[in-house]
Amino acid sequence: MNQRPLPGWRLAAFAAPCVPIAALGLPISLYLPQFYASSQGLGLGLVGTLFMVARLWDVVCDPLIGFLSDRYPSRWGHRRPWIIGATPLICIATWFVFMPPATTSATYLLGWLLVLYLGWTMLTIPHLSWAAELSEDYHQRSRIHGFREAGEIIGIPLVLVLPAVIEQIGGENMEAHRIAAMGGFLLILLPVAVLISVRSVGEPPRRTVPPLALASTIRALITNQPLGRVILADTISGAAGASVGALFLYMVSEKWHLGGSASLLMLIYFLAGLGFVPLIVKTSYRFGKHQTLIGCCAFYVAFPPLALLVPDGNFAAAAGLMVLLGINVGGAGLLLRSIMADVADLDEHRTGEKRTGLLYSFMALTRKAGGALAVGGTFWALQAIGFDSQGHNSRAVLDQLAWLFVAVPTCCNLVVMALMWRFPLDSRRQSQLREALSSSPVADLPGK
Repeated sequence: MNQRPLPGWRLAAFAAPCVPIAALGLPISLYLPQFYASSQGLGLGLVGTLFMVARLWDVVCDPLIGFLSDRYPSRWGHRRPWIIGATPLICIATWFVFMPPATTSATYLLGWLLVLYLGWTMLTIPHLSWAAELSEDYHQRSRIHGFREAGEIIGIPLVLVLPAVIEQIGGENMEAHRIAAMGGFLLILLPVAVLISVRSVGEPPRRTVPPLALASTIRALITNQPLGRVILADTISGAAGASVGALFLYMVSEKWHLGGSASLLMLIYFLAGLGFVPLIVKTSYRFGKHQTLIGCCAFYVAFPPLALLVPDGNFAAAAGLMVLLGINVGGAGLLLRSIMADVADLDEHRTGEKRTGLLYSFMALTRKAGGALAVGGTFWALQAIGFDSQGHNSRAVLDQLAWLFVAVPTCCNLVVMALMWRFPLDSRRQSQLREALSSSPVADLPGK
């Protein structure tokens, strides 16, 4: 494989699908649950359950897509055909989820969510695997995933511009209009971004080896201790982000009384994060990926409690907090995905088989499961404390909402710090793995 770093414009083109995928992910976690619970009248408990069930559908889809994209190539490669095939599926489901009829049923929502998540899986797992395979270099992998993360962060402010404008205009059915606007944005952007990506960057060549027997496959996965730590850390990190997203609108509108500025505050949050992605990547060059990840988590432990101090109706204080929280928005995601590429080297060294797609499918699956449990759990918690989504809440209930908003991400990031402490795959160890794979795919290394 050519180890010269890809130029920035090619990596930007490669990362283009991350923009619309982020534009899809934010409404799913932030706007759609509240929309279907309130405007569509399905209720908090039912909507939380439906979104959790839809995410658990990925228990089947994620490993299957990862396995198939690893095992069965086409004349266009292992990854790109899946990405192209996913595009119309996502667009059709987006139309029905983001532009529903005036009255919808639980069956309608669940059915189209299942289709939407299948298309999402078909695009994201092959794209993540493709990113991991573009370079064998420890630090270049962080650079590649930095471009992916930047694309995801860019997509969120772009899609937030639409609801922010609609909020300022006001009028009837504002919530339905902003949901439809985000869906329309995705329908236009996704096909264009996918076309740019698949035409601008090729897939690297890969050797063909006989597949492992099922028992050997399972044994290799179970005994890969770094794999377990990364997957668990990513699950918990995803749960932290999902809980913040699920509670954000309620926190802004009910606790801070800034509901008309919710999208603007979220826009500030992600714009603050965008500029710090290059700094996080360069910091990982200096200190290593897992050490930088620990620092990112420590940052996110320190600042969420400031949410308890934002005065009612004080936009400046809320915006300042969003800047502080947004600085670290992309750190954990890009570093964990880059680390997983190194874990895939370890797996290939032990088995002789390249299973990047399968490993990233586990990562995607557990992150989604963590996010689904977080959304379902936070909605159940809101119901348990007597929170009223229509806005009739006592001061005591709002205080409990604020503590829930702070406690979940703080505790989750403390756990991630513990999991990644003294992680065994650093730049030296990854270089040893690549040297061994270049000479003999199944050669032993000291301390394997």
